[in-house]
Amino acid sequence: MVPFRFVHAADLHLDSRFAGLSHIPGPIRNYLREAAFAALGRLVAVAVEEEADFVVISGDVYDSADSSLQSQLRFHEALTEFSKRGIAVYLIHGNHDPLDGPRLHMDLPEGVTVFGADVPEQVVAVRRSDGQEVAVVSGLSYPTAKVTENTSLRYRRKEGNRLFHIALLHANVDGDPAHETYSPCTRRDLIDSGFDYWALGHIHTRRILNERPYIVYPGNIQGRSVIETGPKGCYVVDVDGGGIASLRFRELDEVRFLIRDISIDEMVRETEWIEAVERSVEDIRALHPELMSVVRFRITGRGSVHRVLAEKGAVGDLLDELRRREALRAEQGLFRGLVWTEGFSLESGTEVDRERLLAEDSFLGEMMRVAAESVGNGQALDEFARAALAPLAENRELRRLLAEIGEDEMRAWLMRAAETAVTLLSDVMEPGEEESRPFPEGRNRQGGR
Repeated sequence: MVPFRFVHAADLHLDSRFAGLSHIPGPIRNYLREAAFAALGRLVAVAVEEEADFVVISGDVYDSADSSLQSQLRFHEALTEFSKRGIAVYLIHGNHDPLDGPRLHMDLPEGVTVFGADVPEQVVAVRRSDGQEVAVVSGLSYPTAKVTENTSLRYRRKEGNRLFHIALLHANVDGDPAHETYSPCTRRDLIDSGFDYWALGHIHTRRILNERPYIVYPGNIQGRSVIETGPKGCYVVDVDGGGIASLRFRELDEVRFLIRDISIDEMVRETEWIEAVERSVEDIRALHPELMSVVRFRITGRGSVHRVLAEKGAVGDLLDELRRREALRAEQGLFRGLVWTEGFSLESGTEVDRERLLAEDSFLGEMMRVAAESVGNGQALDEFARAALAPLAENRELRRLLAEIGEDEMRAWLMRAAETAVTLLSDVMEPGEEESRPFPEGRNRQGGR
């Protein structure tokens, strides 16, 4: 087998709007609008810099079936640049950009292959330097937006061919609850297929589900909200002469979404909290000087400062001031290093004896125990959240939004609810009153009889 290198990317979502951002000045809004295109440009630059033999893109190039003219032209421009550099591109379409969506009919640049929707096509990829055959690339696009069949079962390794086999698949592997179950399949389905590398798309979190064979989600190339935090980009994959792959992640995002915790433990004055937030802003700026950062601050812990934050409107006042400062930077064209505060999540509480609450036989004690158990156990959290949110799931739009909520977000909701309940109930009960209210006779701590 001949050594070679390729780049694996997915979920470009070139039409996507940034979610959860309000009151954004015009210059910053325009910068955000260009972020996905900037990430696409970096994808081209990485492939060139790494001297990749080819690039695979595993679906959702666009964010909607009726993609904008601008996004189509910009993507065609990127494909043309790949072609000029002699870098082949193999791509499939996913649920956001199915083949039946209205799009311009443009001739594909030389070296670009778009896989169809009938059967997984097989194309032989070659090494750029000498034209030697190095891999068989297979792919299957979505004909329409909703594909509920396990399409992975249609893929077949090319009989008698000892080249490295790569499969492009836009799918939900093992039923990730945070994403729609399109083209659902299992890890076992993919492992048993005989392919050497499954280039996945659809899940926006970077994950390596398996090695030997590799089953890989590179995540999207640009985060779109504080649900999609951390570095976003692509994988550079090197395959040696023995057919063994090794992966390196390359960052592509122009705007980085972050969540930062600010604890009010042991804080006495409001100014201490303000200074802590301002220090965190500058720490983020120093950490990501070449990016624009969008941050949500989670206010955690317990202390006397909580009442000030909850009642005086101090959170909103500081938010306005932080945004004003960054808007001034944007007016000067200083987008790199800009730190835009998306908002504050107040998850702190008044001072209570948490250990006492967790140990006592009371309503508050049971509530704190349930919350703590659910936060620390992924399965318990999922079961608790599904039961609590079931009434909301009857609404189609709310059901779609809930499907996008990740485990970290659910944990935050649960802890905020618990802290709020403890604060409110502690305020209305006299000291010692809670201890005098055990569970009614005959009812156990799980609420049963």
